[in-house]
This record gives sequence, structure tokens and C-alpha cells, in this order.
Amino acid sequence: MNNTHINPKAATQYLTDEPIANLQQHLPAQAVVISQPAIQQYYGQHWKDVPVILIGDGEQHKTLQTIYAIYQKLIDLGIDRSGMLVGVGGGIVCDIAGFAAATYLRGIACAFIPTTLLAQADAAIGGKNGVNFQGFKNMIGTFSQPQFILSDPAVLQTLPATELANGLAEVVKHALIADAAYFDFIEKNYPKILNLEEDVIRRITLRSYQIKSTVVLCDEKEHNLRRILNFGHTYGHAIEKVTGISHGHAVSIGMAAAMRLSLKHSTLSQNHYERVIRLLRNLNLPVSTSADPRQIVEALTADKKRVGNEVHFVLLEKIGQAIIKKIALTELQNFLLTT
Repeated sequence: MNNTHINPKAATQYLTDEPIANLQQHLPAQAVVISQPAIQQYYGQHWKDVPVILIGDGEQHKTLQTIYAIYQKLIDLGIDRSGMLVGVGGGIVCDIAGFAAATYLRGIACAFIPTTLLAQADAAIGGKNGVNFQGFKNMIGTFSQPQFILSDPAVLQTLPATELANGLAEVVKHALIADAAYFDFIEKNYPKILNLEEDVIRRITLRSYQIKSTVVLCDEKEHNLRRILNFGHTYGHAIEKVTGISHGHAVSIGMAAAMRLSLKHSTLSQNHYERVIRLLRNLNLPVSTSADPRQIVEALTADKKRVGNEVHFVLLEKIGQAIIKKIALTELQNFLLTT
């Protein structure tokens, strides 16, 4: 199945482009902020009248143990079904807040204020929420949409360069799977993007929002079309698990591998392949890893996208058009071990 019918329209029904200072005017009486210490220190004055639950930073805190602690604090606060959890932070915070909201009292409202480019352009969008389990990423989770996302490009000014690169991997992914003109824009404007020029950042976060939201509206629970959003992630998640490198860097390497596979299994041209590799490098993203390929293959066999002895693998036909193809696990293993 290909995605030629995707029309990345202005699916902005719950995206608000406002300063983070406006947050409290959007909140109900029983709101609780879930965030992290550094974010609370930077921005906590904007929700000073709202109870705050702070969680740890890093994938090691994205667990059921963290969720249990949040449940207890919500009970202590007397939060009922009229409440709202507000995740203020990056992808980890949004995942945890969304999962806790979807499961507490069988579901209460949630909202996200993403403070990283990765979260603004991808992680906060789409309603997928989850936690890691026994080393496997997002093994336990839900599909539950936020009531709104407040996306303020000004908060990205505090991001370190490595964290910016993480978000750019997902931005490039959206362009590759759905919008060649968007890819052209990133290719032309990457110096401005790296400099965090606000007008350009607003454009890429909005466009990525539109693309992902449109896909999600067509297939919220990933029965078919939504799988194209996994471009670069099947291999990327395995690399992330084995090496511990950041999500965006792992996805970038995963996209490079998926494109090499696309040269064999689809119509992707060498010219398009080279353009993408060049852009990833210009954005300070890696395209290869020195990790032991046998360990990566072992991690890949446990991927939740595997069905029996096959993997639904996302390939690129050309810039702006992806396809989903079932590839035998043995073939994928041989490919990864020999490239």
C-alpha cells in the first residue's frame, strides 16, 4: 500500500501557537502539571497556581513505576474525572502524562506543552502514549488524544544542539514520507533551522503537525496507513535499545538503512538517496553506527511491528512517497548483517 492519497492539510483543530505564559487560561479547575525539575525551574512561574508532579529525566524513568507514583499523587490531590493532566516537557513527559491520563479513572483529559523540537514536531502529536517495559521501548501504552497542544517556538531557544538534532530527524521523516515540497524547503533552509529562526521553526512544526495529524485521522490505531510514520523506526528502535543513543540519532541511522533497503526493494533512485543522506549530514545527524549488527538484529526480532516471521517495513519510493512492505525477518537480518 502506498500513501499517494495523503493530503497533508491544515489539521490544526487542537494545535495552539501561543506563548507558554498563556497556559493557565486554558486549564480547568482540577489541572495537574507533569514536568521535570529543569523545566519547572525555567517556566514554573507560568503555572504557579497549579499542582505539579515532577518526574525524572531520561528513558529509565519512562516506566510503570513512574506511572504508579503519579496515580498515588493524583489520589492524594483528590483529582476526579473532571481533572486534566498537562504534560510540559519533551517526548518522555508527553508519553507519561498521556498514558497516566488515559488510564487514571478509566481516562481523564490531558494536554501537552512540548518544550523540545522532537515533541513539537512529532512526539506530542497523534495520541500514542506509552512506557518502556523490561528494556523494550513503548511496549505498554494507549491511544488517547490530547484536548490541545500549546506549541511555543520560543521555548526551543534553550535547547542544546544535540536535542535540536533529535527533533530534526522526525521533521525530515515527515517530509520523506508525505511531502516532497516540504523536503525541498528543509533542504534550502537548513541553516536557518539550525539557527532556530522563529518563522522557519513555526513553519516546520506546523507542517509536521499537519502531516502526522492527517495520517492519524485516517488510521488512529495503526492498522495500516499510520505505519508509514514508522519510517526509520524499526531499525532505529533496535539501535536505540542496543547503544543507548538518542531517539533522533537512532531514527536518522534507521532512515539511512531503510533507504539502502529501498534501493533494492522499491523505485528509490540513487539521486534521491544521496540528497537525503546529504541533508541528514547537514543537519548534524548520523547515518551509520559502529554497533554490533548481531545485537541490533537480536533487538529487532523483539520489535512490536513484527508479525510472525515478517516485519511491516516502511520503504521510500521517492522523496515524498513511502510504501509499506512485508519483509521476511531472515532477509532483513541478512541485509543488516551484510551492509
